[in-house]
Amino acid sequence: MKIAIGGDHAGFSYKKEIKKYLEDKGHEVSDYGTDSLESTDYPDYAHPLSESVENQSNELGVLICGSGNGVCMTANKHQKVRAALCWNTQIAFLSRLHNDANVICIPARFVALELAYEMVDMFLDTKFEAGRHERRVNKICL
Repeated sequence: MKIAIGGDHAGFSYKKEIKKYLEDKGHEVSDYGTDSLESTDYPDYAHPLSESVENQSNELGVLICGSGNGVCMTANKHQKVRAALCWNTQIAFLSRLHNDANVICIPARFVALELAYEMVDMFLDTKFEAGRHERRVNKICL
C-alpha cells in the first residue's frame, strides 16, 4: 500500500518509528517531513500530505503532532480528505469502517508508541463498510 506520513517537531520521533514500522511491513511510504525536533509549523507538512491523498498518489495518510488536533484541522481543509483524530484502536477502527477516513491523526504526546502502532494497523486493515454510512460520508463535502 502507498502511505503518506508526516508531522511537526512534536510528532517527529513517532513519525520516524512508524515510517520504519510500515516499511518493514512492505508498505511504500512517502515522507512529508519534518526531519528534526526543531520547532516547525504543522501546516507545512499536513497540506502537502493531504494533497497527495487527495490526488491519490498515496492511498492513505498518517499525520502526527503533539495533540493531533493541528494536523487534523489542517488536513480536513482538503475536500477529498477525511482526517480522523484517533487516541485508541476502536476510534481508528470506526473512523475507517463508518467514516471512510483516509488520514489518521495521532497525538504523540498522549499515546504510547506501541498504541500508535496498533492504531495504524487497525486503520490500514479496516475497510469502509459503505451501506448506510456511504450516504452520510457523501454529505461531508460541500
